[in-house]
Amino acid sequence: MQQVPHRDARWVRAAYESFVGSAGSEEPDGIDPVVAASWQRSLRNGVDPDRPSAVAVAASGDLDEYRSTHPLAGAMPLVRDLVGGATGDGLVVAVSDDVGRLLWVEGRGQVRSAVDGVGFVEGAVWREESVGTNAPGTALATRRPVQVLGAEHFARPVQRLSCTAAPVHDAAGGIIGVLDLTGGSAAGSHVALALVRATVAMVERELALRGGPVPGSTPWTGSLDPEPEPGMPGGAAERAPDLHLLGAPTLRGRRLSLRHAEILCLLAERPRGLSAEELAVLLHPGDLSLVAVRAEISRLRRVADGVLGGPLLAGSRPYRLARMLRSDVDTVRSRLQRGDVRGALSAYPEPLLRRSVAPGIERLREELEAELRSAVHACDDAAAVEQWTARDEGADDHAAWVRLAELAEPGGPQAARARAHLGVLERRLS
Repeated sequence: MQQVPHRDARWVRAAYESFVGSAGSEEPDGIDPVVAASWQRSLRNGVDPDRPSAVAVAASGDLDEYRSTHPLAGAMPLVRDLVGGATGDGLVVAVSDDVGRLLWVEGRGQVRSAVDGVGFVEGAVWREESVGTNAPGTALATRRPVQVLGAEHFARPVQRLSCTAAPVHDAAGGIIGVLDLTGGSAAGSHVALALVRATVAMVERELALRGGPVPGSTPWTGSLDPEPEPGMPGGAAERAPDLHLLGAPTLRGRRLSLRHAEILCLLAERPRGLSAEELAVLLHPGDLSLVAVRAEISRLRRVADGVLGGPLLAGSRPYRLARMLRSDVDTVRSRLQRGDVRGALSAYPEPLLRRSVAPGIERLREELEAELRSAVHACDDAAAVEQWTARDEGADDHAAWVRLAELAEPGGPQAARARAHLGVLERRLS
């Protein structure tokens, strides 16, 4: 059985000091394997734990010109809409390019002063080779989302901070940058990881849409855009979903098998596509043969092409969508993005593919629920908070009941119900 890594601060610090003090001769047992491997790389690269190499900082004029032409410049308004609010919660939002140069670093207060003090500033290069283990640099090195908590950083000056980062891919699947949240313990939370992953997925979708069909896809003159339906403020239209995943799974009204829904969900979240090997890992908690994956893809092609009157899946190395699908998950996220928490909850009748045990789907399900929970905790709409507490997911959500008690009219039925439920929860905990 695989050992669960220790992330307790004292344990990690002791393991770190032992590893560094032995010049790497003592293996950092029990540490997150991603972090342990990064420590080894940092040591091999000669990073000084106390004085990491000075990072190069671009001149402001050169940086401004470079940023203006970078592919992520056009996505920054979306990044600010989705995670900009986190800067008010003691977090700094940073976006780097594909070589680790920080292009945008946004935040304020004590955390901004702290990151400035360690050289985490616009124009600086934060790669493992120069500053050791850190979320943006290690995300580039491993090409995957990464969390680095406190003493897991290789450089001691950075160990006051925690960070969460994930690579951003273009439509062709290449890494063009990294999105990072840095700050105190909140920056290393499950909520931070869910927020970063969800934001990266939205940015990648926007980049793919701007670029038209994914490179290598089959040309198609048809359309996946149904008639819009009302639902957005100001009389604007909200596009109806093509794919329903929050309930009985369907594609344009045609019932899908659970496996086909899982595949479409995973591909919709990854515009760059997924290899058969990646799909096998994401679809089954044990071993799933590549033959079984390819057989399911073949069956799904026939179903989808029959429903849509044109090809939906393109290629096989990797598999990807020929056109972007809008799902009811996208509806929930777009309503959260514009602050319509009540509308997002109305569009969320049940958890994402609730019967699925596919590891990739379970992660997405947890992330979506975390996004909703976080939005409920932060909103000022008592009706939305009450709507959440009436659901199975919110029935025992202590923070949501506290928020409802704060928002409810004093002496009213909402306030009384919130106080009563809080009393029940607190008795259970005592």
